[in-house]
Amino acid sequence: MSELDATPSPTKWVADQARLYEESDGTKGTTVQGVPCLLLDTLGRKSGIWHRTVLIYGRDGEDYLIVASLGGSDHHPLWYLNLTANPGVRLRVGTERFAAIAETLSPEEKARVWPHLVEVFPLYEGYQHKTERDIPVIRLRRAGDRHGS
Repeated sequence: MSELDATPSPTKWVADQARLYEESDGTKGTTVQGVPCLLLDTLGRKSGIWHRTVLIYGRDGEDYLIVASLGGSDHHPLWYLNLTANPGVRLRVGTERFAAIAETLSPEEKARVWPHLVEVFPLYEGYQHKTERDIPVIRLRRAGDRHGS
């Protein structure tokens, strides 16, 4: 098992897409419904093992933005709970793989980037209306990048 291996999502289509994305070195499986996506590996807060999922992303300068929508569920996705406990994550974006630091945006920052994220994936707006939960937006910044800090 490679140091970059991770437990696949229990959701079959997510696991299949992540496998295609990784096995093609980021040349296939890089979109969901025509929208760019990345692979996010989070360290399990209970298990201590890496878990992999596929997520749509937006950009804010050099940083990547992801949305913990879970389709408008009233519960946070497990990957979000993992990265709040262990903010050091691993990403594959296209052909590039790198370590990153995850940070949940403040309400003010979320308000600033939300229109861009809804433009990238319009269903996010409906997901937010579907739940009482404030859907978190997470900034993923390359590890070691001092930009903005």
